[in-house]
Amino acid sequence: MPGVTHDEAPLLADLMPWSVAPLRPGRGWPMGPDAASLRARWAAFVKADATGREELLRPSRSRTLHTAVAQLPGHRATTAPLATESGACPDPVRVLHGPFDEQWLIPDHRLIDAARPELWRVAGAGQLFLVEQGYVTGSAGPAVLASAVLPDGRSPAGRPGRVRPLFRRPGGLEPNVTPGLLAHLSTALGQDVGAVDLLAWTLAVARSSAAGCRVPLTSDAEAWARGTELGRRILRLEARGDGARPKLPGGRRPYVRAPLPARPAELSYDAEAEALCLDAGRISPVPREAWEFEVSGVRVLGLWCERRMAAGEAGSLEAIRPAEWPQAWTSELLELITVLTLLAELAPLQDELTKETGPGSTGSGITADELRRAGVLPVPDAARRPASVLDHHEEGPGGQFALI
Repeated sequence: MPGVTHDEAPLLADLMPWSVAPLRPGRGWPMGPDAASLRARWAAFVKADATGREELLRPSRSRTLHTAVAQLPGHRATTAPLATESGACPDPVRVLHGPFDEQWLIPDHRLIDAARPELWRVAGAGQLFLVEQGYVTGSAGPAVLASAVLPDGRSPAGRPGRVRPLFRRPGGLEPNVTPGLLAHLSTALGQDVGAVDLLAWTLAVARSSAAGCRVPLTSDAEAWARGTELGRRILRLEARGDGARPKLPGGRRPYVRAPLPARPAELSYDAEAEALCLDAGRISPVPREAWEFEVSGVRVLGLWCERRMAAGEAGSLEAIRPAEWPQAWTSELLELITVLTLLAELAPLQDELTKETGPGSTGSGITADELRRAGVLPVPDAARRPASVLDHHEEGPGGQFALI
């Protein structure tokens, strides 16, 4: 029987059809690794006179001191122009800033060029997001990542992907899945298949391509069971929505062996000692697999550390940052090393599953053509558009209610 080619595997865009482009911040200072710095930046901005505010804001075509915008869904920031702002900083919220990097963001629509309000409307309890990663020829690493907090969708290199919420409505309602697909898979596999099952399978087998992320499907119930179990393990490591902290066995857990300096300037890796070095500070053991873990051709650990080591341009709001390396960053770094180590250990299982279900596999693959013959594809246009989710008023510019 002929093998299933990569091009025959369905595109993720046809399985989870509603997607949103990455956020476009327009300026860096409203986002950062610690909330206290964001509040200090806001205070410095509000304290400045009109000329100073103009320089600090970093105006763009979309946002100036006088731009009128609607309230960001779910957040109470005022809609008065920034030129007259005198209040306290809106409470920063957690967001995912590219792969594995949870940071803080001031949730103020006046500061963000393109905030993608449709994402904010469906974020919250019960929601999960899949983020396609930028395609880079020959690069290793996952094609998609999962997040329980709202992701900005940025890719460290290559073409930015899309953000795909698992559900189209708040509270985990109405799966963002092509109509008829879950029923088709349930029949083919002889078991109930839900939206989270599809997401888990996707995390286990998805592969990048120039045409977009592809997800090989199978009618082999045993392979599906192994794939969804593997995908749920990946999901627990990437999203951690239940607050559980991943752990490595004793003897393999990373520890701080030499204190990290207040403001490290140089990052390096000692392969022989399996040590991550920030100036004289040392963390070990850090397996080579964790140090070399890449997304879109960029090493995750290096990027994470460099973002926190960056001093920011003198005189800019980005230059307002912690005077000393916070203990919270150390805890987050140790957790990131653990997560990358555990994900690297799962990679061989993913490769084995891909050989069974991906290019060249025989017998059990569900191709895009099969989904077309079953009437699941093409995707109805309505499924690619956001659902109407408003059950309350959203404040528009100048305190007027938005009409949506």
